[in-house]
Amino acid sequence: MTPTRILVTGASGFVGGRFLARFRDRPDLLLHGVGRRPLADPDYTSVDLSRRFDLAFEPDVVIHAAARAAPWGTAAEYERDNVEATRQVIDFCRRQARGSQPPRLIYVSSSSVFYTSGPQVGLTEDSPIGPRFVNRYAETKYAGELLVRDYPGPWLVVRPRAVFGPGDTVLFPRLLAAARAGKLPLFTGAPPAVGDLIYIDTLADYLLRAVERPALTGAYNLTNAEPVEIQPFVLDLFARLGVPAPRRKVSIRTALWAAGLTEAIWKLLRRPGEPPITRFGVGVFAWSKTFDVRRALADLGPPSVSIADGLEAFVRWVRETEGPPP
Repeated sequence: MTPTRILVTGASGFVGGRFLARFRDRPDLLLHGVGRRPLADPDYTSVDLSRRFDLAFEPDVVIHAAARAAPWGTAAEYERDNVEATRQVIDFCRRQARGSQPPRLIYVSSSSVFYTSGPQVGLTEDSPIGPRFVNRYAETKYAGELLVRDYPGPWLVVRPRAVFGPGDTVLFPRLLAAARAGKLPLFTGAPPAVGDLIYIDTLADYLLRAVERPALTGAYNLTNAEPVEIQPFVLDLFARLGVPAPRRKVSIRTALWAAGLTEAIWKLLRRPGEPPITRFGVGVFAWSKTFDVRRALADLGPPSVSIADGLEAFVRWVRETEGPPP
């Protein structure tokens, strides 16, 4: 049996790197990763995806997981990493066409393309998107989707929601840092926020199932299909890691005002790094965001790892990498 040749972009990052590690030893797969950072790995090539690139590796499938995922950055950075990089990946795929069929392209987008300010419950793949977006990340991820839809080969778009697990650098690590610094409040002034999450191995397994089902096309929302009440979930994580629970309570309106002011000061003074509080960050924990994933459950199957097991694995990883709490 000829192995399926899969090229993974963003292989030095969270999602792409986990996919490579999880399936590297599968005899029916031949994997190669690309990313910006150099790695000592024979199955990896360091490339700048925002420029034309070529590889000796000829893929049957390309999983485009590379992106600027941080909630803060310049317009030029998001355009380069999320739009131009996608355009270059598509151009690479076009040049790889053997006969009349270029490789299948699976684009890892984001659930944030749907987000508006306020609660959203039961979002489906057909829920409205745009024309306004909550931040540049969401806007440029959707711009990437539009490029993929014009790709002449077979394609698929997946929109994971709030990916967490060992190796996470975006979601929970920011929360933990803010809580340890005493800068994370509890929000008041709205019904308890409920949100969907997806564990990293569940997402990796869904990506492989997408590879194994070549007839699938269109877009799929991906979650663990286990919505959780956000603040109790986060407080449980803190308790397991010995992080003091926040005591200060702030209304959502006040938090949004403070975040908007902080963002404006950051831009005006051109301060490096991201602000300690952003409107997007407040919205993640203040407003419910849940998804109807019946399409994914029907076509890709159930989640492979539960939220509870995923949280246990994340806690173990934090303890192993940081050591026991003081």
